[in-house]
Amino acid sequence: MSVNARFDAVAKANSRLPKKFARPTGPDGRLLALTDYYGVNTFSLKVMADKLPKPVYKRVRACVEQGDKLTRADADMVAHAVKEWAIDKGVTHYTHWFQPMTGNTAEKHDAFLTTGEHGAAMERFSGASLIQGEPDASSFPSGGTRSTFEARGYTAWDPSSPMFIMEHDNGATLCIPSAFVSYTGEALDKKTPLLRSMAAIDRAAGDLLEAMGRKRLRVVSTVGVEQEYFLVDRAYWPLRPDLAIGGRTVAGMAPPKGQSLDDHYFGSITPRVLAYMAEVELELYKLGVPAKTRHNEVAPSQYEIAPIYSEANVGVDHNQLIAEVLRRVALRHDFKVLLAEKPFAGINGSGKHNNWALSAGGENLLEPGDNPVENLRFLAVLASVLLGVYRYQGLMRASVASYGNDFRLGANEAPPAIISVFLGQMLTRICDAIEGGGDLPENPDQAMLELGVSSIPHVMQDNTDRNRTSPMAFTGNKFEFRAVGSDQNPGWSTTVLNTIVAEGMRQIVAWINHFGGGSEGVFKAIQEAIRESSAIRFEGDGYSDEWVVEAAKRGLKNLKKTPEALKELTSKEVIELFDRHRVLSPAELDARFHIFNEQYVTAVDIEGDAMRILVDEMILPVALGYRAKVARDFKALLDIQSAGVAIDTEADARRLNKLSALINEAQAARAAMDAAFEASAKADDHAQAYVENVLPAFDALRAAVDGIEGVVPDELWSMPKYREMLFLV
Repeated sequence: MSVNARFDAVAKANSRLPKKFARPTGPDGRLLALTDYYGVNTFSLKVMADKLPKPVYKRVRACVEQGDKLTRADADMVAHAVKEWAIDKGVTHYTHWFQPMTGNTAEKHDAFLTTGEHGAAMERFSGASLIQGEPDASSFPSGGTRSTFEARGYTAWDPSSPMFIMEHDNGATLCIPSAFVSYTGEALDKKTPLLRSMAAIDRAAGDLLEAMGRKRLRVVSTVGVEQEYFLVDRAYWPLRPDLAIGGRTVAGMAPPKGQSLDDHYFGSITPRVLAYMAEVELELYKLGVPAKTRHNEVAPSQYEIAPIYSEANVGVDHNQLIAEVLRRVALRHDFKVLLAEKPFAGINGSGKHNNWALSAGGENLLEPGDNPVENLRFLAVLASVLLGVYRYQGLMRASVASYGNDFRLGANEAPPAIISVFLGQMLTRICDAIEGGGDLPENPDQAMLELGVSSIPHVMQDNTDRNRTSPMAFTGNKFEFRAVGSDQNPGWSTTVLNTIVAEGMRQIVAWINHFGGGSEGVFKAIQEAIRESSAIRFEGDGYSDEWVVEAAKRGLKNLKKTPEALKELTSKEVIELFDRHRVLSPAELDARFHIFNEQYVTAVDIEGDAMRILVDEMILPVALGYRAKVARDFKALLDIQSAGVAIDTEADARRLNKLSALINEAQAARAAMDAAFEASAKADDHAQAYVENVLPAFDALRAAVDGIEGVVPDELWSMPKYREMLFLV
């Protein structure tokens, strides 16, 4: 790659204009309102109501909303209706759209086409084809639950998440949200455990409501997943092999400005980026994804999109659709989307805040009520969350563990690796009062009145300042799990949240029964949970050194790196937790432990290869060539000086010495990196050996080559620089 290619890319990137795109119009040519085309490519309940016979529609709705079973006859009716609807929209193929353990979505397209008598073409789609597909399972991560020669796997339709049409330039495909399981029934994906965890929290919350003397209701977890991302001009892509291979840079000197002026956050969105955002939203609205918020994030070229919350499995599907649409639309606007957690060193990385709550009968169980009885229910749910997070803090950390996310956690841009819960001033005072209440009156209403608990409705969303350093922050009527990485499928962290809260509820129900039931037993159970979990509550600065010391005193875990965090999945308590709530069998959990470890090792291997390419092919050759030139020039100066010409060569000597020192440092670090990989390959714990040996070698090599970038003349440097990629016009 030549330096001319870099300069051409810079010129191209800085000359692009905002792209225009066609917006939906009516028969009269006027622009349609958002509400006129929202969900137009979604086979929603509203569409089903128009396309299905009323009795069938009622049964399908019960299947979606209550989890009832759907008969094969009804599935045939749905399949026929969705086929006719899709064909009218130009669809020729369908796919079971699923989320394997790769972390991405997957799909295998099948045509509606079949042949009849005498080879006549016809279009068919049966209930059997809708309910189940059969992709090859051998090439997806299984963690040892499948052998390579055992290829059979099944996709199973998830009726609770609407089917949708994904358009492309030359047609459209009907996508059927699906779970993915092996021939022997093991979960091979992110969705199956999520659906099981939703069933688990429904059972546990129903038991809790009954123990409190309330009517049992269907309880669902809801999520609204904020998505942060970076944009770079696509002209830079082929000139940065590290971005093209691993999605993040492994070398690059910090730009003069970066985010130091704090002027990008919520700043005016440039016309080119705004045009991109508008088309992203258009595509999402057609898919029924309720994108709500868009804005500049803290770092230059960093942005955020956030939807309205949905039931957990639908919300996770929406997040995966958002990621896909971000990538597809970016190409139309000559961008590349970076979803990696830390694509650029020295500036903020990207996260995926998971806003989690519980809903029953249309009511948010994390919304305080208008009377002490409703407040008691709120406190019981709140205490369940606190207890679950406290007992399984290591599991929560493991749920966001990845190579990329390790660069964010605790780096003044994301919560620390230490899990804690922020409640805000008012709820903290209430919990402190309950915890230290001592002997309370037998009448719980009187107890709540004495402790100031009856006034919980005033806790609403703006009762206290936010705490951006908290991994798990209560924000008025939901919890925001802020530690999820931008490139992670939020299905896993949501599965963990659902399961640990279900366990908290199970324990509180046991305590209610132990204390004799009734409202007095409920209050004592809440008090017990708040007392046990008090160490998990923290209102201060999670970035401070003092918190690290204080957290250790409280017995909280500080699992800084992924391999250490993933070992939580092998603990007896975690194995029993998932098994007890029927979310993951011991074998399925063990498979995930091995898959996540393998993914960590693979990510480091990829980054090592990217570094080799950059250092060996693009950085050291330029540095060595430039040093030879500097040495020749310096020798010529010395020759002139020896002829009696007064020339001060001290600065030239310093430049040559500095360059030589950096080259020597880079070459030594380059050799040390290979030695670190070789030594780690012999270790029993491959992933941990990478943490101890390879990552320090990465840091040393990067420091040297970034130093070289600052010495080599700009006209010799072929890789696009941070200062060019990070500031879009």
